Amino acid sequence: MKKPIISKKELISFILVTSLFALWGFANAITDPMVQAFKKVLELSNSQAAWVQMAFYGGYFCMALPAALFVRKYSYKTGILIGLALYAVGALLFYPAAITEQFWFFCLGLYILTFGLAFLETTANPYILAMGAPETATQRLNLAQAFNPLGLIAGLLIAQQFVLKKLQSDDIENYSMLSEAKKILIRTSDLLVIRDPYVILGLVIIVVFILIAVCKMPQVKGSEEIPSIKETFKSLGKNKKYILGVVAQVFYVGAQIMCWTYIYQYAEGIGIESDIAANYQFIAFIVFLIGRAIGTYLLRFISAGKLLMYFALLAVVFCLTTIFIEGIYGLYSLVGVSFCMSLMFPTIYGIALNGLNEEESKIGAAGLVMAIVGGALMPKLQGMVIDVGGTAVNDMKIVGVSEVNFSFILPLLCFVYIAWYGLRVFRIYEKTTSIIT
Repeated sequence: MKKPIISKKELISFILVTSLFALWGFANAITDPMVQAFKKVLELSNSQAAWVQMAFYGGYFCMALPAALFVRKYSYKTGILIGLALYAVGALLFYPAAITEQFWFFCLGLYILTFGLAFLETTANPYILAMGAPETATQRLNLAQAFNPLGLIAGLLIAQQFVLKKLQSDDIENYSMLSEAKKILIRTSDLLVIRDPYVILGLVIIVVFILIAVCKMPQVKGSEEIPSIKETFKSLGKNKKYILGVVAQVFYVGAQIMCWTYIYQYAEGIGIESDIAANYQFIAFIVFLIGRAIGTYLLRFISAGKLLMYFALLAVVFCLTTIFIEGIYGLYSLVGVSFCMSLMFPTIYGIALNGLNEEESKIGAAGLVMAIVGGALMPKLQGMVIDVGGTAVNDMKIVGVSEVNFSFILPLLCFVYIAWYGLRVFRIYEKTTSIIT
């Protein structure tokens, strides 16, 4: 008899914690289009605009381990409240950033905002894994992560309807050729447009903070005798499945952010405006949500490693089509990659932490959240590839295709590694057990 994914006793806690998955999905989705927005408003190159993602995902890397050490000592609820507080502060910093009109100030706000997201993800993911039988842990995390795309969709709709469609700099042809006085007026107006959704988001997060603060949640703590951090690191360092899983997570997050961020540049290369390109990203998120639902269901019948391999191989096929078929069908393929990516984050996460004890899981979770730094580094690298021929996205041809098309070789290589990791997990760990993680 199959064990339930979540017991009735843990249902309320599960729902409360699961709501956080939508909150950080919202932040991710509303930030991706900002790369294109800042590029237009502040006249940045693709590589310079990628500092948005460097700041956003760099915050995860810097705060994940401190967050894990904090949660290791205190309760999950305290970690969640600190995460929400930092999230709100970072979002509200967009108000003074818009006044100063300094790009670095906006990046600072994103950096602090993701300190909060690091706390939330480091806390929520292992908490969900612990809410039931180990045999259903990966299914449970996939179910909770299914709410993440809902936040993604909401964030993208806000970005499309209240940011991209209102940017004057995107509507004016030859914006860079305007007089400096006209550009100053447009820049001031557009930065206020970028500011407003984040400020409102900060106020919403404060409300969520108050709601969780007054709600009773299980105060889960580690054992009284906490093993030394050195011993925990040593144990994790010997676990090849975990270490290779962290690398897989680096490549997955990097691939995800590249495919979602540069969908705008890909669309630009075939003459599609940013606000219209947002429709394709919206469809990608819908496809992502559908893929998450299908993947969660298939995990009841197919082992996690094998299913991860299948999804990654399909992503490789979509990436090849994205690279070598120029035009609208290449864009369709890029949208299709999101179906394949839907399963990857929670599945890699569950595989890597499966079999670890409670204390190892807390520190191990930090490593997997730090792996989100792939979302900071790889889009920057892809932006540099796109800028090889100049600031436009199709200045030159590489192996017969424009540089923006060729740049998607980076996510392709990421998916090749993930497919190998899934195959290795299946052959070495899953064939020897009867547990479907």
